[in-house]
Amino acid sequence: MNGIDLVGPQFSVLATAGIVLLVDGLMPGHRRHLPFIALLGLTLSALWTLSWVSRDSFPQKDVFGGTLSLDEYAVFFYFLFAGIGATVVLASIDWVNREGRGQGEYYALLLTTCAGLMFLSAARDLITIFLALELSSIPQYILAGWGKDKRSSEAGLKYLLLGAIASAMLLYGMALLYGVTGTTMLSEISASLQANGEQYRALLVLAMVLLIAGFGFKMAVVPFQMWVPDVYQGAPTPVAAFLSVGSKAAAFAVVTRIFFEGLGADFLSDDWSMIFAIIAAVSMTLGNLMAVVQTDIKRMLGYSSVAQAGTFLIGLAAISVPGERFDLGGSGILLFTASYAFTNLGAFVAIIAISQKIGSDQIRDYAGMWKRSPLLTVGLAFCLVSLTGIPPTAGFWAKIYIFNAGVRADLLWLVVIGVLNSVVSGFYYLSVARQMFLGEAEDEKTISTSPSIAVALGAATLGVLVFGLIPTPLISAAESAVDALRTVS
Repeated sequence: MNGIDLVGPQFSVLATAGIVLLVDGLMPGHRRHLPFIALLGLTLSALWTLSWVSRDSFPQKDVFGGTLSLDEYAVFFYFLFAGIGATVVLASIDWVNREGRGQGEYYALLLTTCAGLMFLSAARDLITIFLALELSSIPQYILAGWGKDKRSSEAGLKYLLLGAIASAMLLYGMALLYGVTGTTMLSEISASLQANGEQYRALLVLAMVLLIAGFGFKMAVVPFQMWVPDVYQGAPTPVAAFLSVGSKAAAFAVVTRIFFEGLGADFLSDDWSMIFAIIAAVSMTLGNLMAVVQTDIKRMLGYSSVAQAGTFLIGLAAISVPGERFDLGGSGILLFTASYAFTNLGAFVAIIAISQKIGSDQIRDYAGMWKRSPLLTVGLAFCLVSLTGIPPTAGFWAKIYIFNAGVRADLLWLVVIGVLNSVVSGFYYLSVARQMFLGEAEDEKTISTSPSIAVALGAATLGVLVFGLIPTPLISAAESAVDALRTVS
């Protein structure tokens, strides 16, 4: 029982996935209750996490032989993934009911992915990391192709094939690390490299490149972003919302652990810092330039997510040296992750509601939306303002923090590129808002909003606003999480 208690947040989510399948199969008359069972499981996960935080035994940094770490860093992401999962469940209710098929399977796959992402954020062993990655990835491949049309099937197949290639590269990189160090534990890898790793520098650089390529697929950074626009456009919108924040957040969580805790040796850190910096610059630039010319709002947000991932990477490039640079870069990544989750989920929830009513994802069809649905228009516009990085939003503080980390890490050139790209992103984000407020609608029929969509959008938008006005609690949580990670290493 102690083992179950140690992984209680994940276990409660996985158990709920099983209960959802049982209710769906044995009591079909109660299918309308499935999303609420899923929400209950995610709430139980958050409460279990909260109970751990209040115990005298917290934190435990050596769980199951050191393969997992139950510390502030993991807890930060446990809460984040529970919130992301709950928001996506709420946003999915109308769409799932309208589809009228596979309701139990859909929620079970969503919950299984959440559990995998939680395991991934706490993993400190290469084998555990890979297993957690696959536990979260395989359900996402299925969900991406969940729609009935040809475009959704293409999205699922493309995501599966490219994901398999990324997993293969990741395994090659892990195998090289194991071959050089003789261990899969991140802490032991670090000790081995500090002792006698410099003689294997060429092999280690190759391992780093393969790891970056494998995780680059999940982070959606250039040149591993080719799946993003097609999958975002073809996948059901609730699934695209989940992919845009959940998978990305977990990837940055585990990459930060691997490269700082496992590959933080002095002779390697400058190498991977520069690799991340270059990828960041290219991702921000290419992502924003491609987003400018998009006419489909989901493809626009797809390329936008590539640019936003480049901004994340500024923080990764800044953590290569322990001390203030790591504290700023690491906490910047976490702060950006949380604010991006609120913001992007809010934007996608509004798009779900609007697209379902107007039957289109074309930006031109959003013209005059202010007259048809003031609630959805204000929510979407506010989230787009946050993605741009304009106050008073959480996105503003996230960009300020991560740009500050870049400056302190002597990456001024990268920060300048980031600021310029923020200006470019403002053009296409705010053009959507302009279309909604100032455009002429062809149809002025009022768009109603379901209670579940209203709650999901309200929660996400409220998070963007509250942490934009009062960012201190979120900043403190991010700094505590990063401090725990630094003390582990």
